[in-house]
Amino acid sequence: MPARRLGLLALGVVAVSFSAIFIRWAAAPALAVAFYRNAMAAAVLLPIALARHREEFRRLSRRDWAIALSAGGLLALHFGLWIPSLSYTTVAASTVLVTSQPVWVAVMGRGMGESASGATLGGIALSMLGVAIISGGDLGLSGRAGLGDLLALLAAVAAAGYFLSGRTLRARLSLLTYVGIVYTTCSVLLAATMAVAGTPFSGFSLRVWGLFALMALVPQFLGHTVFNYLLAHLRATVVAVAVTGEPVGATLLAFVILGEVPRWTAFAGGAVILAGIYVTLSAQTRRPAPVPIE
Repeated sequence: MPARRLGLLALGVVAVSFSAIFIRWAAAPALAVAFYRNAMAAAVLLPIALARHREEFRRLSRRDWAIALSAGGLLALHFGLWIPSLSYTTVAASTVLVTSQPVWVAVMGRGMGESASGATLGGIALSMLGVAIISGGDLGLSGRAGLGDLLALLAAVAAAGYFLSGRTLRARLSLLTYVGIVYTTCSVLLAATMAVAGTPFSGFSLRVWGLFALMALVPQFLGHTVFNYLLAHLRATVVAVAVTGEPVGATLLAFVILGEVPRWTAFAGGAVILAGIYVTLSAQTRRPAPVPIE
């Protein structure tokens, strides 16, 4: 692999690993965090996409728009579930569970009629065992931690649906057009949810606004968008395996910065989940592989 692409992969993993840390530091309403993270990114990317790819927008069919909008909706659901999970469970448990996305893509793909080898099914089973280890340990600790685990797991399922709905569209659209539509749709839906829920749009300190901007710059621009860029140059399997390094980075950062020591079940279950993801993705090396977005 060229050094430049390897460097971008490493940059993306480190960038998304900071996501949970910034969210904890902000201590702002979860919906507000999700909204401003995406809205700030969309405010920069959409105008650039419109200026550079106006004809591409015009060529989009109704079906293309439907897929793009549904992808944005699933992304909003993903953030709306995962960010609150960090208020209930540890960074380690939350990030490990949310990066189980490749396994859920394999499960959904099988439900849609895609074939799955014995190794793929074995990898899925191994990952589910890891989920059970983490969730069982956290439920033994408190129902609050168990709720956080459940939210993170549902966020992973939403992310898997996001990938499945948009993977064909991404293959035909430029990076800026795709993320411009998806991030904007996600932001609009989160804003509507905030309005209904009565979540404030303002009144935050300068420090919190700065953290919102950091979330848009680091995890969103340098993380998600870099991974989407690399899809045009690397096998999807390579990107997917790289993203599973996020819980390792996030756990180390949480220990060093927040002083958060995860339970042994997070380590044990995380190792099992990552092993299951590796087996699942290795079994699909010769076919299109899922790409996590967290």
